Amino acid sequence: MTLTLFINPITTVSSAPTFQERHLMPPTALPTLFISHGSPMMSIEPGSTGPAWARLAARLPRPRAILSVSAHWMTHTPAVSAAKHPETIHDFYGFPAPMYEIQYNPPGAPELAKKISRLVPGIAIDPNRGLDHGAWVPLRYMYPQADIPVAQFAIQPNDTPEAHFNLGRQLTSLREDGVLIMASGAITHNLRDMVRDAPEGMALPHIGEFCHWFTDALKRRDLPALFDYRRQAPHAVRVHPTDDHLLPVYVALGAADENASFEVVHRGITLGALAMDAYLFSTT
Repeated sequence: MTLTLFINPITTVSSAPTFQERHLMPPTALPTLFISHGSPMMSIEPGSTGPAWARLAARLPRPRAILSVSAHWMTHTPAVSAAKHPETIHDFYGFPAPMYEIQYNPPGAPELAKKISRLVPGIAIDPNRGLDHGAWVPLRYMYPQADIPVAQFAIQPNDTPEAHFNLGRQLTSLREDGVLIMASGAITHNLRDMVRDAPEGMALPHIGEFCHWFTDALKRRDLPALFDYRRQAPHAVRVHPTDDHLLPVYVALGAADENASFEVVHRGITLGALAMDAYLFSTT
């Protein structure tokens, strides 16, 4: 099995305070993010990606709330969490014991969930859903004090990339209210291709080919190609046997402005096959 080096090219007064008044209002609409969250081992072995997530958070205005669109919450129809105190979900098995002791306990964002219910008609509100590792692992590095309210937004694995893009369009106005839409999935996600002893930064050749095609399509905002990636992108079916881990990026893309600038804020590889790309969609 051949491995190649994958190089990062970038390194009025009211009786009670409103949701907006309880948090600092960012000066402009927030960007949207897509983060490849990698293996659950990232929770204890951050490599170069954990610090990159921390640097990314440091350069952003502090959000009033975070909406995490995680590939690890799958539903038949759109859903959003409204837990006041979301629990830390350890949704992985057979990993080192210390990982199951990690707690990330930010306040929930039930008011945000209510607002989303007005933006996405018919969406289900789950009052009990906690934070799965697609949410809490990157957030633990980005906002370690766990003091920003967080809600989760589900994906629908039986629906299309275009449908998820359209869901993102319905969420666009949240950015004006200081909500950070953080989509968490994986730019490549074939666990059978993983090379257990591969050093960080070493990749199977087809991984880079797919990532470069996808980022080029994002830069050009080539929506027809992006929606049809399974037929047009090289090695698409191999790197994504199923769509689920790529669907969050379409929500982030849809929620961004049509003229948003695109930036690869981190690029890396773990286990030979899991690309750790992170993308920022910013208003210019």
